[in-house]
Amino acid sequence: MKMILQSLLRPGFIVMVFVGVLTFSIGWRIAKGPVADHSGHDHTDSTAGSSAVWTCSMHPQIRQPGPGKCPICKMDLIPAAAKNSGGLREISVMPETAAMMDFRVSPVVRAPASRVLRLFGTVAYDERRVQSLTAWVGGRLDRMFVDFTGTRVRKGDHLAEIYSPDIFVAQQDLIRAKRELAGATTGTQRLLYDAVREKLRLLGIPSDRIDAMEVAQSPADHIVLTAPQDGIVVEKIAREGDYVTTGQKLYTIADLSMVWVNLEAYESDLPWLRFAQDATFTSDSVPGHEFHGRVAFIDPVLDRKRRVVSVRVNVENTNALLKPGTFVSGSIHSEIDAEGHALTNDLLGKWISPMHPEIIKDGPGTCDICGMKLERAEDLGFLPANKAGRLPLLA
Repeated sequence: MKMILQSLLRPGFIVMVFVGVLTFSIGWRIAKGPVADHSGHDHTDSTAGSSAVWTCSMHPQIRQPGPGKCPICKMDLIPAAAKNSGGLREISVMPETAAMMDFRVSPVVRAPASRVLRLFGTVAYDERRVQSLTAWVGGRLDRMFVDFTGTRVRKGDHLAEIYSPDIFVAQQDLIRAKRELAGATTGTQRLLYDAVREKLRLLGIPSDRIDAMEVAQSPADHIVLTAPQDGIVVEKIAREGDYVTTGQKLYTIADLSMVWVNLEAYESDLPWLRFAQDATFTSDSVPGHEFHGRVAFIDPVLDRKRRVVSVRVNVENTNALLKPGTFVSGSIHSEIDAEGHALTNDLLGKWISPMHPEIIKDGPGTCDICGMKLERAEDLGFLPANKAGRLPLLA
């Protein structure tokens, strides 16, 4: 025991103890910080006392009047800072954090809702410009002047020649009636002559062809069928040597000076679409060229399998650049107010055909294509921007 006390009282050991106590004291002072005079102050938790709302650090939407557990993650709630004690939708972000997250803030204003619709579709024939050439009379198809599809024809070009006994008999009757009419003294011969001409007309023979039959010295047993319009022969049904009946289709001819572009729109696109809206589109088959047209028809029925609605655009097809069947990529810029009116200044004071939106005039009148009365653009759902109704709230 005496030896232990002697070892503890050695000068080296005393110095080591002193240095250890001094080091501990300095570390304690640094960790605790400077001592200030807090006499007379309330030493309760100021954060907890000043905050009446407790929130979760992981789920700030959780806000309760007192401490507890987060119902989502079960973490302890913490007092919400006073600056964050506003509404439920208020979010506080430090400026440095906002810069790193690329936040942008814009005021909420009333303005037209605008959107650019990106739609895809295909080119198709204009069904109003597709005609069939049929046999006016029954007989044998002795000659077909167009023997393959894709041939370009003009109105009046010879397409087929039919041997028909019915035409031979009808022309005989016409020549006889014309001869008897010259020396007739009563009106009976005039009635007979008119009846024979009407029969030929009902067979589909033009008046000038009937006039040529009258002056012929002998009746012909063949009839030539001509193209009913300019266009492309897109279908050839019969062949030379076939026996055909009255009304049987021989050719199908499509005029490609105007085509349809059938775009596909989803349900979410429908509120933005209106009749007569301007549409632009491109096709990989014609690189570098942009085409324009107007919305002519919005299908009232949704395709249940594909969940799309067909939107038809009438397009002028100069030089037949657009080929039916090719794919296109289109866009329609739309601006609407809260009532759904399309807003545009391009149609201010204009009159539009309700069947052919490409027909736009400065005043009332009729459509150059179908003869229908033109309607005001306002009646078709268009308004100038300065006459827009209630505007929606936009951020």
